[in-house]
Amino acid sequence: MHALMNEDKRLVCLQGVAGTGKTLLALSCAMEVRSKYKQIFLARPIVALGNKDLGYLPGDISSKLDPYMQPLWDNLKFIQNQFSDRSKENKLINQMIELEKLTISALSYIRGRSLSNIIFIVDEAQNLTPHEIKTIITRAGEGAKFIFTGDVKQIDTPYLDEKTNGLAYVIDKFRGQNIFSHLQLVKGERSKLANIANELL
Repeated sequence: MHALMNEDKRLVCLQGVAGTGKTLLALSCAMEVRSKYKQIFLARPIVALGNKDLGYLPGDISSKLDPYMQPLWDNLKFIQNQFSDRSKENKLINQMIELEKLTISALSYIRGRSLSNIIFIVDEAQNLTPHEIKTIITRAGEGAKFIFTGDVKQIDTPYLDEKTNGLAYVIDKFRGQNIFSHLQLVKGERSKLANIANELL
């Protein structure tokens, strides 16, 4: 939490097996320090299980992307469910979404942008290539903080492995930099079933 909320740590990588709370921690900490930034931006790469192409899904681009963004909405809903429906915290989150102070999107449209004074959380970063992760980080403007979450054992694309993926690449290249923190989460919090599955499967 210190690394995630520390303004001096401009790049943070959270690694951990499924259910360790990587995305939930990143989002919760971003919400805590929201007043220091103009926007919280959550994104994830579009990688389908079984390599199904987006073009085959029915609907417009928004309806095609929604299923891929659902895990991010689930984490946000989990935070909201800690409070009553009429609480000021719940109203604040809804207001942030309405005013686009909290935005969930695909990574597809980031090229060419300059992102200043925002917290940018990238989920499932192990599915990015080194080139893609460089493209994302080089969008950083003044006051931006980037958080990458992922697990190199959960790669969903056949072109990457535990060593060639973007998450492993950025951790290796930024090691020793004062503005960087890398944390490994080890205890699964989702359920006993998920923990046993991580060990056995």
